[in-house]
Amino acid sequence: MLSKNELKQIRQLASKKYRSKTGLFVAEGIKVVREFCDSGWKPQVVYSVNELDFVSFTKVDKATLDKITHFSTASSILAIFKLPGEKEYSSDEFSVALDSISDPGNLGTIIRLCDWFGIKNIICSNDTVDCFNPKVVQSTMGSIARVNCYYCDLKAFLSNHTTPIYGACLEGIPYYTQDFDAKGLLVMGSESHGISPKIEKLLNKKITIPPASDGAHPESLNVAVATAIILGEIYRP
Repeated sequence: MLSKNELKQIRQLASKKYRSKTGLFVAEGIKVVREFCDSGWKPQVVYSVNELDFVSFTKVDKATLDKITHFSTASSILAIFKLPGEKEYSSDEFSVALDSISDPGNLGTIIRLCDWFGIKNIICSNDTVDCFNPKVVQSTMGSIARVNCYYCDLKAFLSNHTTPIYGACLEGIPYYTQDFDAKGLLVMGSESHGISPKIEKLLNKKITIPPASDGAHPESLNVAVATAIILGEIYRP
């Protein structure tokens, strides 16, 4: 049985401020928690309705998980992990940079895409949603355990970047005609406004995903979908 104080502290981990204060974050769902554990992360505590054979846990009932979940419907397991320490960024391989991505689902999907294509580093503007937001962690399906997200002043970072910088824009050369450097950086912009003008000025190459039809078509693509299309081309054999 969890105390009222314990219940409150777990619920407060929905807040970035409280995550930063405590150095902790929440992961929910059997696949997500297992991915963290299989990747070498050691949970502080695991609460589970069911028996587990891959990690030590505290048995709780469904009613308890309903009180501490960060979602509308609780899963059968909730774990608390320590936030990772600062890691040094390396530009020795292809990376992705995100400019003002606000939707947790989009960020989570992009992290999962990077994991799929073997991209280890994502550079995030300071106003991009926190990668350890419970909704982001959930939508990565555990990929956040293997992908490093760095938060910084993106303009300052790109100003000092030495490898080619590609950016997805509404106007640019078709993405499938561009040769991508193996140590390059792909910049993806916000859901509402795309890449900001101050960041666009720092791009070496502007690329676009042209519609297949000259007729009516959507104004733009979802940023996670666009990222998937471009990464698929970059890593095409």
